[in-house]
Amino acid sequence: MRDFEEFLQANLPKAPSFHPHYEKALGEMLLAGGKRFRPALLIAAAVGIDPAAHRAAFAPALAIEMLHTYSLIHDDLPAMDNADFRRSHPTLHKTYDYVTAILVGDALNTHAFSVLAHADLSSAVRADLVAVLADNGGANAMVLGQALDCHFEGVKLTIAQLEFIHIHKTAKMIAASLKMGAIVAGADSGLQDRLYDLGLDLGLFFQIRDDIIDATGDEAAAGKPTHNDTAKNSYTNLLGVDGATDRLYSLGEKIKHSIADLPHRLPIALGEVLKEYLD
Repeated sequence: MRDFEEFLQANLPKAPSFHPHYEKALGEMLLAGGKRFRPALLIAAAVGIDPAAHRAAFAPALAIEMLHTYSLIHDDLPAMDNADFRRSHPTLHKTYDYVTAILVGDALNTHAFSVLAHADLSSAVRADLVAVLADNGGANAMVLGQALDCHFEGVKLTIAQLEFIHIHKTAKMIAASLKMGAIVAGADSGLQDRLYDLGLDLGLFFQIRDDIIDATGDEAAAGKPTHNDTAKNSYTNLLGVDGATDRLYSLGEKIKHSIADLPHRLPIALGEVLKEYLD
């Protein structure tokens, strides 16, 4: 992913003005790093279908990382998770102020679509990518999941309700990453749908994994505060750590089989991204 990191640094949003810190803040959480999981999945899906699509996948990968980073900035605000650290870095509202954090999140959200609109791809592909990112990052997906998660904090939900929240809040953006990579590589709708469904399973897998880390891990391992979800609906709170671990294992086995059945070089490309999590 080193070449993608170089692309990201060369294409950070810029807003030169007389504001004392707004432009620096625009790129701060992007440069803080993180797993780059969604860009890695998008690029792997593209090159697993067509190796020549490697560079073409960078702009969509940057767009999804920008939208994801906006969601983290807003998620960390005092009105939601009230977190002090993200990606082992102070959150923007702690470094600057609430206004800066809100506006930087707004800017990254909208700039993600500017990146797609100006990508060196056909107009039809750009339109498809915009639709997938908006559909999975917006009102009926990620934002809906976040709204439900915040509204029902402290109210015990069923497992089905919890999965509904996390399919929308987390899994749909991961599924969008795989589908967008397939679109860049010119895959047919059937393969796009298979990758999207795989992404939904991956999203639930990583949510359960994060819940287990939060319940049992430390801040150095997580790169953010842990033991922070005691009042929230989580798999560990509803199933216990052992029950959540069992569910994680069974979902991981399903994901392995789904990846192995994919065509082209997708099992190899996706296996490289996921090996540290699924092995």
